[in-house]
This record gives sequence, C-alpha cells and structure tokens, in this order.
Amino acid sequence: MADKLRITLVKSTICAVPKHKKTVEALGLKKLNKTVEMPDNPAVRGMIQQVRHLVKVEEV
Repeated sequence: MADKLRITLVKSTICAVPKHKKTVEALGLKKLNKTVEMPDNPAVRGMIQQVRHLVKVEEV
C-alpha cells in the first residue's frame, strides 16, 4: 500500500449525481484536471470508489 494517493479530476461533475459532486468537492477537487495528494487510508479509498468514473488515481 502506498503512503499517498495522487487524485486527478478527469471528467466534469456537471451531470453527476449530487452525492458524487459533494464527494469530489470533499476530496479537494474543484476544477477539471486539478490534482490533489491525499493519504492512503480506507476513508479516502471509499470516496474514490464512489466516484471512480470521474477521477484518475496514482499511488505515490
């Protein structure tokens, strides 16, 4: 398991379910193609799993 995850928003949230929009915002992603680094823990992994069709994830 990696120490951190690099998460990039690759698809727009315009037509997304409101719950998914809030999850993406909670991950710290506001604009398309922006990247954040988050700790690799079960809570973050669960959030990523919920919006896996909108984001790209890399282990750092």
